[in-house]
Amino acid sequence: MSTEEPSASENQNSPQLLNQWIEIQESLKKQLITDDRFSWKLPPICNGQTYEGAQDDRDSDRGKFLKYIGGADLSFSKADPSIACATLVVLDASTLEVVHEVSNTVELRVPYVPGFLAFREAPVLLELLEKLKNTALQLYPQVLMVDGNGLLHPRGFGLACHLGVLADLPTIGIGKNLHHVDGLTQHGVRQLLEANGDSCSDVFTLMGDSGSTLGAALRSTVGSLKPIFISVGHRISLASAIEIVKLSCRYRIPEPIRQADIRSRDCLRKHGLS
Repeated sequence: MSTEEPSASENQNSPQLLNQWIEIQESLKKQLITDDRFSWKLPPICNGQTYEGAQDDRDSDRGKFLKYIGGADLSFSKADPSIACATLVVLDASTLEVVHEVSNTVELRVPYVPGFLAFREAPVLLELLEKLKNTALQLYPQVLMVDGNGLLHPRGFGLACHLGVLADLPTIGIGKNLHHVDGLTQHGVRQLLEANGDSCSDVFTLMGDSGSTLGAALRSTVGSLKPIFISVGHRISLASAIEIVKLSCRYRIPEPIRQADIRSRDCLRKHGLS
């Protein structure tokens, strides 16, 4: 996510505002679901490719397998970090081609506060989901990837959780970097990857000092020591989230997030805001 560093003025938030956010966050957290709650099935996969005939199965029973994967991201103007373009893309799960896109250029008046990113970005993304629902309901995503964390978050409730609960949508958090959470550090994960070397395992479960499983590190490209970090957002298990991310990777970053990022940056350029 191309967020800019917050200015000093943005960090001068009243205790009252933070207390309100904490109360809202704790209330939403009570609604969080961390297992599979959806009617579709994961596409049958063999060596990263769908089995021959899987597309025929989708055509004969459109509700049987996952068909539409969403990706959401915001890109910010370098000249004015309060100006952003938010983009939501929908990809066909079998081809990873973008079948629909909605974007919106906004001025964000909510400050960035570490641990509370969702209060700045979730309202914008919810508007895009609502716009998609009203204009192309048949293409509404069955699962959404968010450029931000889910459970793998200092407060245990990142943007993917917040957005997932409010939208009542299976949601997966995708992090490009790992910040210190429950004893987990990016340096520690790097050491783990280096120790495993050419091991056939490309997924490493991330368990914090508390003993809680917070997510997983995935080497999405062969031999990479720069994993991506997957965590549950809402209405999906970590195991299912990992499988969906794996089938969505052409490059290091899952295609739904990569396309949302590319197109949100293009949106800024088209409006002369990059």
